[in-house]
Amino acid sequence: MRNTSKAVPGRARVGHNVSLPAGSTVKLSATDLNNLMQALNIDVIGLTQLLVPHGHRVELGNIDAVAIHYNLSGVGRMSINGGPKMALSPHLLIIMPPNTPFMIEVDSGSGPTKLISRDCWNRKDGILRIEAPNEQPEIVQICGFFNASFGHSVRLFGELREPVVEQFEPADKIDLKLREAMDELLKEEVGVGAMTASLLKQVIVSLVRRSLRSSQQWTERFSILTDRQVTRAFADMVARPGAAHSVQSLAHSAGLSRSAFMARFSDIFGQSPMVILRDLRMRQAAIDLTTTTMSIDVVAQNAGYESRSSFVRAFRKAHKRDPSDYRRIAKESDAEKSI
Repeated sequence: MRNTSKAVPGRARVGHNVSLPAGSTVKLSATDLNNLMQALNIDVIGLTQLLVPHGHRVELGNIDAVAIHYNLSGVGRMSINGGPKMALSPHLLIIMPPNTPFMIEVDSGSGPTKLISRDCWNRKDGILRIEAPNEQPEIVQICGFFNASFGHSVRLFGELREPVVEQFEPADKIDLKLREAMDELLKEEVGVGAMTASLLKQVIVSLVRRSLRSSQQWTERFSILTDRQVTRAFADMVARPGAAHSVQSLAHSAGLSRSAFMARFSDIFGQSPMVILRDLRMRQAAIDLTTTTMSIDVVAQNAGYESRSSFVRAFRKAHKRDPSDYRRIAKESDAEKSI
């Protein structure tokens, strides 16, 4: 949710009617970030391999998902959303907001670049490959489209308004993780979705680690990470969704009054703490149902519900089916994939 309130001189803007003393926005603790990263869910929508030779360009974008670009090799230029062209070099990583058009080009030294048309796009085994036929590529880049979320309603990059750009080194081995993700898609073996999501999550965690060592905090660009006090409470919710949380206990965890916590939390997340907590609990229940043999009663207790009936009602509302049906369908799907 975009904040449209006017800033108060000498104070850092947080909510529509709430402000913090200037300087309150500081780095998150390693513990809070660790809890958040452990619970982060990655949904890989697709991977694309871009191979751009001299004198050519590629135009992509307008996909409703966050995009990650990693330049494996070669030098060229990239323009995002029609903006100024930036230099592309090996091991440069870029994360772009959803629905953001971009262009990658490599000059030939004479004349305008030639667009690699859709006739040259080939999809095989879940990977879109874009290249000019019979041309040696200068730039080799992996582009992935994904969603990163906590539960169903909180997206890590949901409020991203400008690209995140980081220069990595070969020793960081980001390229190896992305190449392995592409290999997983090509092999099409059991668990390919989980493996590609895990590998992409490692790249995101590497970016978070880089942020902790950097003077330029990319984490502060995201509304759900800017308010240390509120994020501390949210991290506790993420780490222990089944605990007996209440607005009062979460406000205490944040070190805020109940009213200040409610205002700041709702302004950042767009929903109340209890609505977000219910979503996190339903995510935990879905994980337990599909990865364990716990009884429905135990799954309910693990998700913070004392009553099986209230848990079933909440689960049915969130997932459109009863917990037992959800587990059965997941097992049948896994069995089909293993054939």
